[in-house]
Amino acid sequence: MAVNKRPEINNIPYEEFQDNETLERLVQELNENGVGVMVGALDTLIDWGRSNSLWPLTFATSCCGIEFMAVAAARYDMARFGFEITRNSPRQADVILVNGTITSKMAPVLLRLYNQMPDPKYVVAIGGCAISGGPFTKSYHVVKGVDKVIPVDVYVPGCPPRPEAFLYGMMQLQRKVRVENFFGTVNRKEKDPYKEEMKTEYQELLKQEENA
Repeated sequence: MAVNKRPEINNIPYEEFQDNETLERLVQELNENGVGVMVGALDTLIDWGRSNSLWPLTFATSCCGIEFMAVAAARYDMARFGFEITRNSPRQADVILVNGTITSKMAPVLLRLYNQMPDPKYVVAIGGCAISGGPFTKSYHVVKGVDKVIPVDVYVPGCPPRPEAFLYGMMQLQRKVRVENFFGTVNRKEKDPYKEEMKTEYQELLKQEENA
C-alpha cells in the first residue's frame, strides 16, 4: 500500500499497525480527498477518552488476584492510567480481568458475566492459570485457558505476573482501544470467525444450567 499521508496516533508507531483495517481505511480516505477526516477525528477523541477511563471487573480466584491488590496500592498507582475504578457489576464494566484458575464449574459463571457486559468489552487473561491452566493444566476439572470460554484481548504471562507486567498489559489494551472506531466500519474483533466458532462445552454447560 502506497502511503502518502500517515495517520498520527500518539505513542503508537505506524509500522505496528500496517495490517490494521482502521488505519488502512483512514489512509485511503486521506489519500483520496480527505473525506471522513472529521469522523476520524471524532473517533480519535472517543477512543482517547475510553482508553483512559477503562472500568475493570475483577474475576480473581487465586494468587494473581492478590497481586492485583498490590498494583492498586500506592507504590504502583494504577490510577495514573485511568483504570483504578473497579466495578462489582458486569453491566458497568468495560474490561474483565481474569486472575487465576478457572474450573469447569466456574466457566458458565464467567461466560454469563462476559455476556452481561455492554459492548465494546474486553478481556485480559492474567497469569499462567488463566492463560493455559498453569500448574493445574492436567487436572480434569481445570479449563485449559479462558480463551476456550470467552475471547481474550490481552495475555499477561507470569505465575503470578509482576505488577509491572500487569501495567504493561493494560497499556497494550489501551493502545488497542485507541485504534478502534465507532462510525461506518466493523472492528476486527466483532467479525472474527473465531468468535462465531466458540461453541464449546462450556457454553453447553451454561445452557444446561439455564434450563435446570
